Amino acid sequence: MTTKYSRFLAALFCAFLGGLLAWHIVLPDRERSDVENRTLAQFPAFSWETFQDGRFTEKVEDYFADQFPLRDQWTGLKARAEQLLGKREFKGVYLCGDTLISKTAPPADGLEQRNLSYVARLAEAAEVPVYLGLIPSAAEIWRDRLPKGAESWDQTSFITQAAMLEGLESADFLTTLRAHAGEPIFYRTDHHWTTLGAAYGANALLEALGRQPLSVTSFQPETVSETFRGTLYSTSGVHWLEPDQIEFWVEDRFGVTSWRNGKPEASALYDRSKLEGKDQYSAFLGGNQPLCVIRNPEGTGKLLLIRDSYSDALAPFLALRYEEVHLLDPRYYRNPPAQYARENGIQQIAVIFSVPNFITDRNLVLLAG
Repeated sequence: MTTKYSRFLAALFCAFLGGLLAWHIVLPDRERSDVENRTLAQFPAFSWETFQDGRFTEKVEDYFADQFPLRDQWTGLKARAEQLLGKREFKGVYLCGDTLISKTAPPADGLEQRNLSYVARLAEAAEVPVYLGLIPSAAEIWRDRLPKGAESWDQTSFITQAAMLEGLESADFLTTLRAHAGEPIFYRTDHHWTTLGAAYGANALLEALGRQPLSVTSFQPETVSETFRGTLYSTSGVHWLEPDQIEFWVEDRFGVTSWRNGKPEASALYDRSKLEGKDQYSAFLGGNQPLCVIRNPEGTGKLLLIRDSYSDALAPFLALRYEEVHLLDPRYYRNPPAQYARENGIQQIAVIFSVPNFITDRNLVLLAG
């Protein structure tokens, strides 16, 4: 290679970098990435303190990485190139044919055992029966689809251990979902179960609660979206998969009250406006909230569901059997659930979490209050 040609390549590379920098300066900063479904870093405020301890430069690096021109396209191109090189894990997400499955990492610091103890203490404090239902993720139910040698924490052993806790009844989601593993019970681009999976899960819980199961084949599913690309699509960079469909099964005819801002507001089983945005799964009950109550005058009994986001798709099915279903999210509702149950005439309490959420949630200590 001649000196002249080397200088030409160096100049071309510098021009490329300079062009990217100029492009970055001209483009307005973005607040969010719809593809990654997260807030993007903004240019940090300068101070001598943050400059000296290195925090300022770290935040500047994050800013340039997040605001890089055509970031979404570059991350997708990077993932595609890695796939061509044989890679099958992308930021903790496995590519399994046309399906993305999130890796379940081992719990840290014994948190999973402490969370089990908090549920047991809730059962001691409550004056009504308490049920524990742990929902295995796709990494467990579809373990045979994972790439050869792929690591994923053993959820079955933990679920079996949890079912043996004294003073608690158990809902067996594991057996039910395994029996239907050949069906689309999880989304291909998201970590949640589909409405079909939630229907099977509802029957597993209703059986544990002593209620009549539902006839899954009697529903008339309504396809409300064919453009759903979920959290795994966003985080992995694998942006070439076909989108999922979202279905509503239960007729939106119940009274729903939500406490999103500290006071009761009329709501609904489904918020169809969410289907126009990125987080379409939040169309179920309108997404995360501290407290929600569904009322069905044709049902009987009052159920308190201490829940994560899986219950957003589960609750409409339970409402077909209960007069009232109360959904309490310990991430946002800070008062003791046993106290809430006493004050609202609750007759049964069910703690329903996906295993990955249960073993990482640091808010479950509030159950022991």
